[in-house]
Amino acid sequence: MMRRANRHAHSPGAADPARAKPRGDARGGPAGRGGGAGGPARPSFRVLGRAIGYVGRYRRLASLAYGSLFVATLAQLVVPQLVQKIIDRIVRGVTLGQIVGLPPDAQTAAAQGLHTTVAQLHADRDGATQALLGAMVAIVVFAAVRALFAFGQQYNAERVSHNVAFDFRNELFAKIQRLSFSYHDRNQTGQLMIRATDDVEKVRLFLGQGLVMASQSFLLLIATLAVLWFSNSSLTLVILPILPMAFLVFLAFGAIVQPLFMRVQLRISRLNTILQENVAGLRVVRAFAREPEEQVRFAQSADDLRRQLIRVAGTFSFLFPCVMMIANLGQVAVLYFGGRQIIQGTLTLGEWQKFSLYLAYVFFPIGQLGFIINLMSQAAVSAQRIFEILDTRNDIGNKPDAIELAGLSGRVEFDDVTFRYFAGGDPVLSHVSFTAEAGQTIALLGATGSGKTTIINLLPRFYDATEGRVLVDGHDVRDVTVESLRAQIGIVLQETTLFGGTIRDNIAYGKPEATMDQIVAVAKAAAAHDFIVEFPLGYDTPVAERGSTLSGGQKQRIAIARALLMDPRILILDDSTSSVDLATEYCIQNALVSLMKGRTSFVIAQRISTVLNADQILVLDQGRIVARGNHESLLESSEHYAEIYNSQLVDDSTHAPEVAAGVPAKAGMAP
Repeated sequence: MMRRANRHAHSPGAADPARAKPRGDARGGPAGRGGGAGGPARPSFRVLGRAIGYVGRYRRLASLAYGSLFVATLAQLVVPQLVQKIIDRIVRGVTLGQIVGLPPDAQTAAAQGLHTTVAQLHADRDGATQALLGAMVAIVVFAAVRALFAFGQQYNAERVSHNVAFDFRNELFAKIQRLSFSYHDRNQTGQLMIRATDDVEKVRLFLGQGLVMASQSFLLLIATLAVLWFSNSSLTLVILPILPMAFLVFLAFGAIVQPLFMRVQLRISRLNTILQENVAGLRVVRAFAREPEEQVRFAQSADDLRRQLIRVAGTFSFLFPCVMMIANLGQVAVLYFGGRQIIQGTLTLGEWQKFSLYLAYVFFPIGQLGFIINLMSQAAVSAQRIFEILDTRNDIGNKPDAIELAGLSGRVEFDDVTFRYFAGGDPVLSHVSFTAEAGQTIALLGATGSGKTTIINLLPRFYDATEGRVLVDGHDVRDVTVESLRAQIGIVLQETTLFGGTIRDNIAYGKPEATMDQIVAVAKAAAAHDFIVEFPLGYDTPVAERGSTLSGGQKQRIAIARALLMDPRILILDDSTSSVDLATEYCIQNALVSLMKGRTSFVIAQRISTVLNADQILVLDQGRIVARGNHESLLESSEHYAEIYNSQLVDDSTHAPEVAAGVPAKAGMAP
């Protein structure tokens, strides 16, 4: 059969050969500003600060989280002071016990040497146990306070992080919904999905854990150094040179691991893209028995990700021992110089133990550097990838002075329109001019790549003309709001998309408030009512993912009903009867004859019935209109049209009498 030789793909990326274009980096590709010929942009911690700014939206929760952190840290800082008192009390109690065991004269001499009395020595020894018990109770109380506020710190920080993640995901979804088709043409679906899932989760983990940990470490370090300085400044000076070494390691590893994490995210994007493509195209993969090849492709991508993750793990395997070695250097220095002070009698055992505990508070943040660097570096990379999308300029948008389009009659004019998908690329449309008066039906004919789909994409502003103007009722479509323009246009594409929900939900997708009577009316007009009521649940029948439980013709008729419910002034039918048999098509066409009255209709069709009914036929070739007129005039005047008619459409005309004679009785059957 020759009538399908003129078949064309109507997806945005395949309608015209001139639109063939790269789909991102072979390793996961750029989305937005983050990639290009030169590879992904180097991540920066500066963009992470922008992500942290989202925490300001939840000031109350953040205040609870960081207020709790402050109290918990203070409670932690008190404990070494109590430990010092306990140890000094124990040492003093042991000494006093030895003095009390001496003869009375020796006790008196010892008391005088300590500038106290024998009675006071006995009282101090007897009160040592009481003081020890009080200090232990105080430690337990402060530990409980710290635990309570540590819970409040972590719980509220997690609440903040999940709220920020919620905001990011909603902003990303809204942005992706608004981005122009040209952006989606350049970027793979799998990459965009990773931004809204894995990248958002990386930022959330940093905000919920890494940022809190970094804040706690900074507060603990500064407060501890202050306490140590006022407790023993000479010993504090011993450890100060260690800190710059730790921060240099922090900066060095941050610079090293950020590009590594960027490559990890790119490989995750690629892996997700392959998975998404295979799940969506599972029938095609199985039909061509390509499962082994797809398994190899997936395994190669998974192996790339595995090797990159091992590189990251190797880097951190070196980082953690390096950080711990620096911490151990500090401990060694304190052991040596602190021990000398004890020997010299300038430092008590309790003070030394207190200093050792505070020293742990100094090196604890250093020990956490590795984990903080890990979370921070991943978050910086992911934040950059998120903001690449959020900051992407939309090619299609409303002007500040855009007007609302209302009361449309439906007159459409293309005024010397030229269109290129990419700057400097070959034009897909070249100087196209035509006028469709209100209520006319315009048929678009031409070979694959001739520009038919591009014309109907320019009308609802899926793309904007590179040169020239597209006018609706005399208004340049760029001067009216996109929402009001598209509200006046009903579209039925060749590739039908249905959504999760019921058949009723899908028909009422563009007009959720529609009554059941209105839904049934448009379903009957689209020849869909009969097969719908045959389902046990009728209009409440659930629709499986992408409408997989419905035949192609059934999905197409639901899509037509969905468009008709909008009562549009302009109707676009992109080969909308391609998935139905001749009998069903005949029923649909009969319904459309009356429904298209009063509407300006643009039809991309391959069958003769639509062409015969069209008020104007535009024949396109390589982006130019090579002939125009009605069927009879074009047969006489256009050799190009006559060739298309004779080679691709004429056999449909032989079936028209058969259909008209009685086949429509089968119209309710699913094709």
